[in-house]
Amino acid sequence: MSLEQDNFVIVNDDDFVMVSHKDADAQEQATSTQLPYLDDISRHVDSMADSLWPVNNKIHDHPELGYEEVIAHEALTSFMESQPGWIVTRSAYGLKTAWVAVYDSGKKGPVVSFNAEMDALPGIGHACGHNLIASASVAAALATAEVMTRHHLNGKIVLFGTPAEEGGGGKIALLRAGAYSSHKVDISLLAHPGTARDSALVRTTAYSRFRAAYTGREAHAAAEPWKGINALDALITGYNAVSALRQQTMPGDVIQGHITDGGAAPNIIHAHAAGVFVVRARTQARLDVLRRKVEACFAAGATATGAALGIAPLGAYADHVPSRLLGARYAACFNALCPPVRIIEDQDVDEIAGATMASSDQGDVSYAVPSLMPGFSIAGESGPHTPGFAKAAGTREAFERAMRAGKALAGTAADVLAVEGLREEVWAEWRRWREGEKGGN
Repeated sequence: MSLEQDNFVIVNDDDFVMVSHKDADAQEQATSTQLPYLDDISRHVDSMADSLWPVNNKIHDHPELGYEEVIAHEALTSFMESQPGWIVTRSAYGLKTAWVAVYDSGKKGPVVSFNAEMDALPGIGHACGHNLIASASVAAALATAEVMTRHHLNGKIVLFGTPAEEGGGGKIALLRAGAYSSHKVDISLLAHPGTARDSALVRTTAYSRFRAAYTGREAHAAAEPWKGINALDALITGYNAVSALRQQTMPGDVIQGHITDGGAAPNIIHAHAAGVFVVRARTQARLDVLRRKVEACFAAGATATGAALGIAPLGAYADHVPSRLLGARYAACFNALCPPVRIIEDQDVDEIAGATMASSDQGDVSYAVPSLMPGFSIAGESGPHTPGFAKAAGTREAFERAMRAGKALAGTAADVLAVEGLREEVWAEWRRWREGEKGGN
């Protein structure tokens, strides 16, 4: 394809868009007017990226499981303690690897917060890119503080080190400990890497994990089987009932599971059998309905065999519901940074593009305060939770993309600090959603 010298090309997923240098210059001038802090933010992130890169590497190269992020805790808190004006608390809120860093203008105003995740996955390291999440949040917090000081903005910035996102519910523990409420947090921000296109409005699914265990009575399976109560039959009956239920579940419903205890030997009527199961749905309200249906399936196994059923919860995450007002600010900032592929401006389309069947404890944060968890794309041959993604998350290119996401997060936070009434509008939007959610709408 031949191009005139006066033009360059922006590539999106569908086609080529021709943009002249003249039009690009006009766009940059408009951006300077509409996003007055973005240039300062971009310069500040660029100036400190090289000093943050070794911290990012240390986290990536020393993967640690949830609540065991000792190396990441030390690297991040030491880095934040070296930044002027930040007050850092290690092992915060009764959690060994949680931490908090605060930058306060000393004047009453909005409280913007960022979450820095740290934990890795068993066996495959940082295959969810939490090193990049931490780096983006640190960069965003530092850039927001620079803008707050330079432009005399009122308010406070709170950066949380949040452990154990991968099934441990670190943010839920922080919520219960009062971390967000004690600082009177107004908005919560983080950016998550992936291989899908960049999106401002990422929605995750609600998630519940539990153990279903049956207790029966042992007997000789050949000599006196009638004296036993077969716990394995109970579990298989419940499992098959769940399989039948799947025919009538809604789009977005997911039921997963595996048998962990299936008996000791074939010639025994099994006194014990158990499995671990996961239920996901697009909303918390739908998850509650689906979970009751699944539990009824396991209760049927107990009824059919006479075995006793015990269900033990193993963790649950709410769905993440993004703030559209914050999403619009993030998209404007991100697109102004001239990424190879722009975030879709139509928020209905962007929200469809940003929907995922994955789950995150940031979802629980979104039920407590207005939240945004945009997704940013990194180059990789395979998606999150794979060895290939772990390798991609350690590259300089991925780090640079995290820095771009951090700039857009900082631009969003700066707008909340600077634009009169925006905080109130964001909270009003959040309350409308929460009231609608409570009413079943």
